[in-house]
Amino acid sequence: MIRRAFSAFAFLLLAAYPARAATIENIDLGKTATVWFAEDHTVPIISFNISMPAGSAYDPAGKPGLASFAASMMDEGAGDLSSKAFHEAIANRAIGFSARAERDHLVISITTLKENVPEAMRLLQMALTKPRFEADALARVRTQIIQSLQQDQVEPPRVAGRAFASAFFGAHPYGHSTMGDIKSVSSITAADLKTFARRHWVTNGLKVAVAGDITKTALTKLLADTFRPVSNHPAPALPNIGRLGRPGVHVVPLPVPQATAIFGLPGIMRHDPDFIPGYVANYILGGGGFSSRMTNEVRVKRGLTYGVSTSLTAYSKASVMMGSVATRANAVRQTVQVVKDTMATFAKEGPTQQELDDAKTYLTGSFPMAFASNSGTAAQLGTFQRQNLDIGYVARRNSLIQAVTLADVRRVAKRIYDPAKLTVVIAGTPSDGRPAPMVARPPVRPAPPVAGATPPAAPASQPAPGPEKPVPGPVTTPKDVKKP
Repeated sequence: MIRRAFSAFAFLLLAAYPARAATIENIDLGKTATVWFAEDHTVPIISFNISMPAGSAYDPAGKPGLASFAASMMDEGAGDLSSKAFHEAIANRAIGFSARAERDHLVISITTLKENVPEAMRLLQMALTKPRFEADALARVRTQIIQSLQQDQVEPPRVAGRAFASAFFGAHPYGHSTMGDIKSVSSITAADLKTFARRHWVTNGLKVAVAGDITKTALTKLLADTFRPVSNHPAPALPNIGRLGRPGVHVVPLPVPQATAIFGLPGIMRHDPDFIPGYVANYILGGGGFSSRMTNEVRVKRGLTYGVSTSLTAYSKASVMMGSVATRANAVRQTVQVVKDTMATFAKEGPTQQELDDAKTYLTGSFPMAFASNSGTAAQLGTFQRQNLDIGYVARRNSLIQAVTLADVRRVAKRIYDPAKLTVVIAGTPSDGRPAPMVARPPVRPAPPVAGATPPAAPASQPAPGPEKPVPGPVTTPKDVKKP
């Protein structure tokens, strides 16, 4: 009944939103920039999703967390505006202005009324070209980051997320936390921030997605004027990655009653033809909330956890299939073994036709929900841009998923889900316990979100569309739906 109701709802959404998805236009800002635009005059609001090659992977040696620190300082004063004045300028016009460092990119999100767009773009231009990095603001933001890092040290999901990144990616920049560590953040200076901004807050590699109440002609002029004084210097290339993963179980002892396990395998790069079948396979195995194999085996049958989830995330230089589960200390080893066994069975047998059909119904039916608002549209388009997809992908995305066959998913499942290659990091202190019986049991309550992991899917009959958010890195709570 729930699946039939969802299918009907999905049909209505597909009927309601195809126009927006089909009217995405390209705007020419030069060879080194990519700009997509979805014109929509329904409400007098315009949203921008802006990406630059300034993610944590560009942190210089010995300075992990620099990109994230710089992003946190973006609204802390620029040009002739102090930190307080900059914040007041944003607040007085109700401009939504945020910046965060992901693995590969700095992502700036701006949403405001049409009448306030010129002021919002003026503030953005000042932030990119004339950041102040004043001592008092720098000290305040540094204190906030350090306090957050200190809290992370006692939370199993965050400890596990950091340790997993280090084990899985090794010495590559993907291996350190996006936020850095206390020692590094304590040493970052205003000069470090200025140098990073000068080298990486550039239009060479700029990606802009815009949705809302503005014409193409007006937007072209607005963006050209905004980014004209921004440097077009190319950012340095990211290093390649060698071997991914460190198979085995690695324990980070913590005196807590509930441990968190983060597990992962090498994934599939975004432009690999097997990515879409892999995305569908991930939904069936662990990405589909209560409909997933993992939830059925770990939670429903054995009551070992409140929630278990997996994700497939591709960065510029690597891809990872990553999952997380939290359980009581005396059930950790059994839980990890059930995860491995479930993975092995899925790799050997693949999904059923019903599982595949249900997955395709949900993944295609929920897609239009990403375009339900201007901010959602801009965020989704920005996600596609950062994956270096072409502008036509939006229109053909659902057909690609519908074309996935049972043979495709079975082939990809064998390719990805080899438990012998699984890297597992446990934050907690596992202890021996009796195996849980194969009957439903009261689940363990979930731990806080994992630092460096895509937040687990909500336990529901069908999960809300989750963000295609990279792992590992700082946990954010996206306001917009983003789909691969």
